[in-house]
Amino acid sequence: MMTEPARVPLYQQIKEDIKAAIQRGKYQPKEKLPPEPALSEQYEVSRITVRRAVEDLCAEGYLVKMHGRGTFVAAPRIHRKFTAGSPVESFTETCQKQGLAPGAVVVDRRIIEPDEEQGTFLGLADGNLLLHIERVRTADGQPVFLENLFLPYEAFKPLLSADLTDVSLFGAIGDTAGRRPAGVARRTLEIVKADARQAALLHQPVGEPLFLLGVQFLDGQGQPVCTGQQYYIGSRYMFEL
Repeated sequence: MMTEPARVPLYQQIKEDIKAAIQRGKYQPKEKLPPEPALSEQYEVSRITVRRAVEDLCAEGYLVKMHGRGTFVAAPRIHRKFTAGSPVESFTETCQKQGLAPGAVVVDRRIIEPDEEQGTFLGLADGNLLLHIERVRTADGQPVFLENLFLPYEAFKPLLSADLTDVSLFGAIGDTAGRRPAGVARRTLEIVKADARQAALLHQPVGEPLFLLGVQFLDGQGQPVCTGQQYYIGSRYMFEL
C-alpha cells in the first residue's frame, strides 16, 4: 500500500512511481498501461486516485489515452536542434532519423493577401498573393504540430491542387520550384494557448500550451522561399538550442 511520507498526496506518489517505471523501461513506448482497476488494486487506492495520477501523466506527455483502446505509454519526445548556420531539416527527415513514421493531413488551402511583413520578406509586388497551406503533422499517427506555410502564389500555384497527404512539403516545394527551404533568415519561438480550433485539430484541451515557431525560410542561395507559423504540442516536441 502507498504511504504518505512528508504528506505527499497519494496520486502524486503513484504518478511518480509510474513515471519512474516508464523511465527505467518497465513500460515501453506504445505499451498499454494496466487498466485503472488493476492499478487501483496494485497500489491499494481508489480508482479516482489512480485516474488523477494517469491524467497528470497524460498532461505531461508520458501517457496517451486512445478512445476505446486504453492508455498507452507515449512515444519519446521528438528532438530538434536549433544551431546557428545549420541546414534546415524537414519534419519528415527529423522523424525518419528518430525512427518515427511521419504523416500529414491537409486541413486547409487558400489564396490570401500577404501582410506587410510577409510581403517585404518575400519581395512581393503590389497585388501579389500568397498560397496558405495548413496541415496537421503526425508522428506514428499521433498529432505533433499544426503546420502553416505561406508561399508566393504564382511560383507555387501547382501546390494548390497537389496531393500533400503524408508527404514532405519541403520536398514538394523543391519539386515545384527547383529550390527548397535550406536556411533561415529569422526565427521566433513563443508559448501560446491552444484555441478551440487548434485544440480540436491537435486532439488537445483548449488552453493547452503550444510552442509557436515563426520562421522566414531561405533557399540554398540565401533567397526567400516562404514563411511559416507552426503550433507544436509542448509534450510531444523538444527544442534544443
